[in-house]
Amino acid sequence: MAEPSSMHAYLNWTKERIDEMDAALAALEAKASQVKAESKAKSDELLAGLKKRREEFQTTVQDTAKKQVEAAEAAWKQARPQLESQWAVFETQIKTYFDAAGKQIEQQQATFRDIAAAQMKAWHEAADKLNVEATKVAAARRADIDAALKQMKVDASGAEARLQKVKQAGSESWSAMSAALAETRKIFDQANQAAWDALKRAAPPQA
Repeated sequence: MAEPSSMHAYLNWTKERIDEMDAALAALEAKASQVKAESKAKSDELLAGLKKRREEFQTTVQDTAKKQVEAAEAAWKQARPQLESQWAVFETQIKTYFDAAGKQIEQQQATFRDIAAAQMKAWHEAADKLNVEATKVAAARRADIDAALKQMKVDASGAEARLQKVKQAGSESWSAMSAALAETRKIFDQANQAAWDALKRAAPPQA
């Protein structure tokens, strides 16, 4: 089998972020018509800014993917700080959007639900990909991968429970909802990286 690399973890990382961006934009656009007239111009401007950030993020991902042919892991490590920065700006703009739109509790909760669903979908897809790759590894080398995959599933269940708890609270501020998403996102990143590192260690050396 081809040697697994950090690119697997990178692809999962970027897909999870893009899925969250798409979920946030879809949720905000669905409620855009309900924004109060006095704040609509500002909200529209911020929504346009969020779309632009999402496109810039996607472009950076695509550019990095092209570079992977020559130096996949080096390109990923080099691009990650830029992607982290773009992601942080996107998150800040969502907060600014809600600040400008006024007290939109229902919209905030709907946005949180959609982003949380996108995050959980990314967890499951990452675990499924890892499982497929793990089947290509000799049984004798599978213990670490199986343990990492099991941990990833445990972490996913814990993250889902955490997000469900925030969702049920109902009256949480966007800051609290955003903090919960950031916490579970961080756990995803760690579990994702650990799982692919285990797979890489288990893969036979290249001839």
